[in-house]
Amino acid sequence: MANNGLENLASERAVLAGLCQYGLDVYLDIDFVDVDHFNDSMNQILFRCVKDVINKNSKVDLTSILASANDIGVSDQVNTKDEIGFIRSLFNFPIHKENVGTHAAKITKLKLARDLKKTLSTCAKEMNAVNGDEDVMDIVAKVEEPILDATTDIYQSSGKKTEMIGDGVDEYINYLCENPSDFSGIPTGFERYDISIGGGLRRKCVDLIAARPKVGKSMFGDAVALNVAKNLNIPVLMLDTEMSKEDHLNRMLANLSDVEINNISTGKFSEQEIQKEKIAKAAEQLKDIPYHYISIAGQPFENILSIMRKWIYQYVGFDENGRTKDCLIVYDYLKLMGSESISNAMQEYQVLGFQITKLHNFCVKYDVPCLSFVQLNRDGITRESTDVVSGSDRLIWLCTSFSIFKLKSEEEIAEDNIENGNRKLVPVVARHGSGLDDGDYISVKMFGSLGKIEEGRTRNEIHAGNQLNQEGFEIDEDIDTESIA
Repeated sequence: MANNGLENLASERAVLAGLCQYGLDVYLDIDFVDVDHFNDSMNQILFRCVKDVINKNSKVDLTSILASANDIGVSDQVNTKDEIGFIRSLFNFPIHKENVGTHAAKITKLKLARDLKKTLSTCAKEMNAVNGDEDVMDIVAKVEEPILDATTDIYQSSGKKTEMIGDGVDEYINYLCENPSDFSGIPTGFERYDISIGGGLRRKCVDLIAARPKVGKSMFGDAVALNVAKNLNIPVLMLDTEMSKEDHLNRMLANLSDVEINNISTGKFSEQEIQKEKIAKAAEQLKDIPYHYISIAGQPFENILSIMRKWIYQYVGFDENGRTKDCLIVYDYLKLMGSESISNAMQEYQVLGFQITKLHNFCVKYDVPCLSFVQLNRDGITRESTDVVSGSDRLIWLCTSFSIFKLKSEEEIAEDNIENGNRKLVPVVARHGSGLDDGDYISVKMFGSLGKIEEGRTRNEIHAGNQLNQEGFEIDEDIDTESIA
């Protein structure tokens, strides 16, 4: 099956051979490949079969491939002498694991070339239908989005050349000298947390916070989003899997007005003129901040990536050098979702591994930071380590920092005093920062009725203060942020 030369059958065979020989390990590395990346119809069928085997967490061999072919209704095409011989050859095909990605990229770019050709043809038909009664922007819109989507995909799939590490170092140093900053990334509004992870939320990075349900992770995410959008005027995209827009609105109105959420959600604030005025003022503030919300509940992960990409193009933009302007993506939260590329037979750790890989790659490609949340397993109630989340290995490999947000124990509340809050934030992994000392944590105060969450002192700071009190020394309440790191 040819298509004007826009195919590479050798690379298609190499990808199939890599999947047959290395299974899930290769599949997760080339998860961007789908059926239509193959131009040969039989290769498409074989890819469907092999993918089905991997999704079932089965060993890839001739028997499992034939069984899959029977399950998906393509047994007649696969179970022939020629095709069985071809499948056998895939297991003997000389392909190194590290080279599969190169061949996957080739067939991906060829697929994009085919898509672009179709897109241009469709755009031509759209233009032929213009009669002159349309608005200028309506005419532009007929071609803008499909071409933008196609060219973006091409950019993402284009290979990058290696370069000497020292190339451009002088320009880099000059930039740093001309643009001094207290933080290397975007400040969250939680100073101790920012310092512990290395200076805020950095571009190209995914910072993870793990929490049990109903602990307040969504409120934490909203607090960060509100600080970044309101105080820094940096666009924020909130990707939410659970809460409605109205829930977020109620929380933010409460945060800005000091009117309780319940009074807002029930409309009771309207019974008091002072509260009405406070809500009106808060509403005006919200209109002016670049906070964008979208519910992604039940969305395939591929669709979520598309939403992120379109948001960057529509609301963030690029500077004169083609670099994405400052922005922040908040993802609340990574979990099992409907996905066209993953079957229900895959284990949770495999799904989360797939998601963090795609999310990390997206942040690297588009040069953006992402604060994401993930759910702690039950071990996380009593333990604070990297193995308290499903799929922890791949999550920890690809995140820049990993922190745990949880309730303090009764003993910790008693030792810290309740005025220092009943929750704690524990930076466990910090690739760019020094984290905290073993046993240390950041106290967090929750004011749930007002939609507010505040950073308190660290455990070591609290206990040092308590000791000074007992010994009769005067305490300096100023925070030495350098000592925190």
